[in-house]
Amino acid sequence: MVDVWVDVDAHQLEPVLKPIVVNCIINPFVGRNVEQGLVDESVEKLKKLLEVYEARLSSSKYLAGDSISFADLTHFNFMRYFMATEHAVVLDAYPRAKAWWESLLARPSVKKVIAGMPPDFGFGSGRIP
Repeated sequence: MVDVWVDVDAHQLEPVLKPIVVNCIINPFVGRNVEQGLVDESVEKLKKLLEVYEARLSSSKYLAGDSISFADLTHFNFMRYFMATEHAVVLDAYPRAKAWWESLLARPSVKKVIAGMPPDFGFGSGRIP
């Protein structure tokens, strides 16, 4: 199950989140136009994908079972930045996926990692990691 969800992250979630993150966070700071059509299309794809996560999380607390695993942690990078966009509210419609995300955020180790990941990639502060 760990391998399955690592692949879902790499081949399904990241490709859906990347256009949202790039257009909503990076493009405005580097003077590029926001491709709103691409963002809207990606948000719709994300909603369908979150249905899969919601179904999986109906039978376990984490993606590969009832204990946190590498499968959950691989999701953190792009999700962290997606959650800094105005489209983060999409997660509200998926209570199990939202609870999963919040359980990751509550972990002390994740809090330490977040401290080094400015939500704007450091563009606003000039401290780009």
